[in-house]
Amino acid sequence: MKAFTNARPRDLKHAATLAQQARRDGRTVAMAGGGSDVVGMMKDRLITPDVIVNLTSIKGLDQARADGGGLRIGGLMTLDAIARHAPIRERYRVLAEAAESVATPQIRNVATIAGNVCQRPWCWYYRNGFKCLKNGGTVCYSVTGENQFHAIFGGGPSYIVHPSDLAPALVALGARFRIVGPEAERVVAADEFFTLPTADPARENVLKDDEVLAEILLPAPVRGSRSAYHKVMDREAWTHALVSAAVVLEMDGDVCRTARLVLGGVAPIPWRLRGVEQILAGKRITPEVAALAGETAVAGARPLAKNGYKVPMTKALVRRALTGSA
Repeated sequence: MKAFTNARPRDLKHAATLAQQARRDGRTVAMAGGGSDVVGMMKDRLITPDVIVNLTSIKGLDQARADGGGLRIGGLMTLDAIARHAPIRERYRVLAEAAESVATPQIRNVATIAGNVCQRPWCWYYRNGFKCLKNGGTVCYSVTGENQFHAIFGGGPSYIVHPSDLAPALVALGARFRIVGPEAERVVAADEFFTLPTADPARENVLKDDEVLAEILLPAPVRGSRSAYHKVMDREAWTHALVSAAVVLEMDGDVCRTARLVLGGVAPIPWRLRGVEQILAGKRITPEVAALAGETAVAGARPLAKNGYKVPMTKALVRRALTGSA
């Protein structure tokens, strides 16, 4: 690991300005909160920053606070704190369950919500330094290579899957992201934050180089809302989802008024199931309706040579998520 400068900003705008100034001087920059992904990438020399902008020097970003009927979650709040936060667990259960499903207790103690949402792909080729689309090259090696864990939806030219557990939950909750840059700030809906490889195969979201994901803004839960996060892994810990499902249902007794279902582990972005949502609106969620939802969920799936197992797995997980949440 090469030597680097540790910059400690006063506030978010200062952090963005420090990053901007360093780049103007020809130096490479990395933003770091908990640092669980950044440090690993530095050790593997996937990134070699001259300057690390250490966001932990900014006070107040590691907390959640009420905002009208909703909630504002600072980007540096750890996954363990989110999983244990009583109002989040009571009102936004899908997010608490997603947070507690990540990796190991040691990682959850330091990993942050912003870091989890913005982490880079865990594709074997990218993490091992292949000159792929995510690493400055022109080829996605998974297309004809090892693709057991890759996308069955939305792939091409890159077939990575988005690695975040919290991202599907935040899209399902209708969250918004407050983003701060050196000159201005903006708010982006969670389902517009993530970008497909067709937009830019080297990127996974709309963040500009000098911007920081500062806060997550959650709307007030609608009366009768129920939510849950379901995840299938190939081992019990320290791994990402083969398939996951975040479900948020607005119920009137046993009738579903509205639904938001978002998959993880199957696409380069959190994959929202709008067709399934339409099927569920106004219906009782019977086993038959849940089965139809599972079939509809995989419409348009395009598995690669070695990840076809994700299709029946997705069907089953959608059925389970709905019958367990309604």
